[in-house]
Amino acid sequence: MTNKIIRRQILEGFLKNIVRLSDEKYQERVWVRAEGPECNDIDDAVCDFFDDGNPILEKYKEYEISESQYKLLMTLYSKLRTFTDTFGVYSATKSTEQLIKLQQWQEIKEISKRVIITFDSKIYKL
Repeated sequence: MTNKIIRRQILEGFLKNIVRLSDEKYQERVWVRAEGPECNDIDDAVCDFFDDGNPILEKYKEYEISESQYKLLMTLYSKLRTFTDTFGVYSATKSTEQLIKLQQWQEIKEISKRVIITFDSKIYKL
């Protein structure tokens, strides 16, 4: 496979994870109630965002990400980093259900939705 195809597949996986960050019904069903068939939780989604996102964001032009898409991804990155620094993901004082109800998480969901729209990612719906 060419590097371009590999980068496209990596970017698609990254965007699919951002769909998880944007989708309240998915979060309630999979993260809170643990109803499959998916096996995912808030910690997985946030860690995947940073693990997959860091190399993509460092070389975003190689992934054919526009400046406006990059700026929006960096806004999401910043909000998620602040959220994890403030609340952790597995909080000793808050459940996943409580975490996803926080205003800060609502902002993350909205920015995630905007990211998906900017990538015209109809194929990334859950």
